Amino acid sequence: MKVLLHICCAPCANMCIDVLRGDGAELTGFWYNPNIHLFTEYRARRNCLREYAQTVELPLLERNDYGLRPFVRAVAADIPGRCAVCYEMRLFEAARQAKEGGFDAFTSSLFISPYQNHDLLRETAQRAAEAAGVPFLYRDFRPYFREGQARARELGMYIQKYCGCVFSEEERYLKKSKIIP
Repeated sequence: MKVLLHICCAPCANMCIDVLRGDGAELTGFWYNPNIHLFTEYRARRNCLREYAQTVELPLLERNDYGLRPFVRAVAADIPGRCAVCYEMRLFEAARQAKEGGFDAFTSSLFISPYQNHDLLRETAQRAAEAAGVPFLYRDFRPYFREGQARARELGMYIQKYCGCVFSEEERYLKKSKIIP
C-alpha cells in the first residue's frame, strides 16, 4: 500500500516511519507546515527532516511554504482555537496531495504526539479524507513517542521545544514564568 505520511518533524516521524514500514507500507514523506514560526525554526525542522529522509531512504515531497502571514490571518480571530485551523491546513493539504499523487492512503506524524488533541486530529483527518476522496490511515503512534524522542537524541536530531506556531512558543515561556496573559 502506497502511503503519504505528512511529517511535522523528523523526531516525531522516525518511529512512525518504522511502524508503517513494518506494516508493509510503501512510504513517501510530505513536508507541509505553514504553522511553524519563526523562520529559523521552520528551516531547522525542514532541514533536519531532509537529512533524516536521506539516511532512511524516504522519498520526500515538499510544499515549502513558510506561511507566517496566511497562518496568522487564519487563526487571528480565535487564537485559543488555532489548533483546529492548523490541523485543517495541514491534513487537508496532505489528503489533496495523496489523491493527486495516486497514493492509497495518507496519515500524519502528528498522531505520535501526546501534546496534540488526538480526537480533533483524527476527526479532521477523516473529514479531509472524505473531501479529497482518499482513505485516511489511522494509527495511534503515541505509545512510540518516548522511544522516538530517545532515538532522535541519539541521532543528534534538532529537537524543538514547542509545537510550532508562534503562539505555542509564547505559551511555553508564559508557563515558565507563570505570567498569565
